[in-house]
Amino acid sequence: MSIHRSDLSFLYRSDEGEIGVATWWRGALILATIFAVLTLGWVAIEPYADKSLATTVVSTIVVLTANLYRLAYGFICLMLLISLYNLSAKRWRNLGRPSSFAGILPVALAIAAALNWLEPRVGGALPHALIIVADVLLVVIFLWTLGELGGLRAYFGPLRR
Repeated sequence: MSIHRSDLSFLYRSDEGEIGVATWWRGALILATIFAVLTLGWVAIEPYADKSLATTVVSTIVVLTANLYRLAYGFICLMLLISLYNLSAKRWRNLGRPSSFAGILPVALAIAAALNWLEPRVGGALPHALIIVADVLLVVIFLWTLGELGGLRAYFGPLRR
């Protein structure tokens, strides 16, 4: 099934409207795929980003390119988080829940990513326990979001004693 440009605009550019579980999964998988491809590119180019520009011309071009990719990667990741919010707000509304719940996962993702990126750069000034707590909370929020928006709750039912 192909997705048209008007569908993409509806899914990602506005939080208005409602969508079903299948549409949410398709939209979320598109965002996850884009993120995965960009992250693989970042993993490949990241070792060159922290080198000095005061070397040979070829090295300077590689370092400059890596840092430009870093800048573009950060910007696109922010756009992906906004798109995830817009997509999820529609699904929350469809479930009859507050659409503001859609902001919980993107904010948790941004905080956990920022802390994980910052920790090695501040030389121990950031407690590692804080990173672990942020990552655990992110996993809990991620699983809760999948359960609610992805329809997985119907398979596993509500948590009962």
